Amino acid sequence: MALNETLKAINDPVRRAILDLLKTSDWTAGEIAANFDLAPATVSYHLKLLREAGLITLNKDKNFIYYSLNLSVFEELLGWIYALGGGPHDR
Repeated sequence: MALNETLKAINDPVRRAILDLLKTSDWTAGEIAANFDLAPATVSYHLKLLREAGLITLNKDKNFIYYSLNLSVFEELLGWIYALGGGPHDR
């Protein structure tokens, strides 16, 4: 996991909103863009950063590309955060 890329990706409110959308189901770029008052190119840029951070994946189905969450990266991130806190035996 590239922690810097992951944290940078989730730092942006638009990207967090995209991740929230993807919690419900897989979406196409057009469906995602329809939820924002942004140019399609801007949404594509956000999707690109989320993909590069490993937070989302894409799946092609005929003429459509669907985006979905990559939960394994979130699990790694949570594991890292929990490890920061340590436990009583770590003191």
